[in-house]
Amino acid sequence: MSKRVELDVHCEWCSSSAKQGESTVYWELPDGTRAIEITDVPSVICSTCGMVYAGDDVTKEIEDQLLLVDTNKINKTIKYVDLLELPRLLKRNYFDFSTYNN
Repeated sequence: MSKRVELDVHCEWCSSSAKQGESTVYWELPDGTRAIEITDVPSVICSTCGMVYAGDDVTKEIEDQLLLVDTNKINKTIKYVDLLELPRLLKRNYFDFSTYNN
């Protein structure tokens, strides 16, 4: 079992020093049919205010992947790395206009 290297980061909620770690998150599928549990998600863990959250980049990565894979093949629980390794039906999220260059 590999452990993520803990890096010093700052909590977006209280601005205190926090640690990079892993957590479990719950996500509603894009079609709204059900929610799944995603384990071992890279997260910020703040011991000062108690917040544990996935950063914007990880959140976008999960949302994009859930739009691009066959969600019928995902069980109730999946590891983050296993989710990212699922084969995509499309190469990229064509609905995300923030990634297009102007």
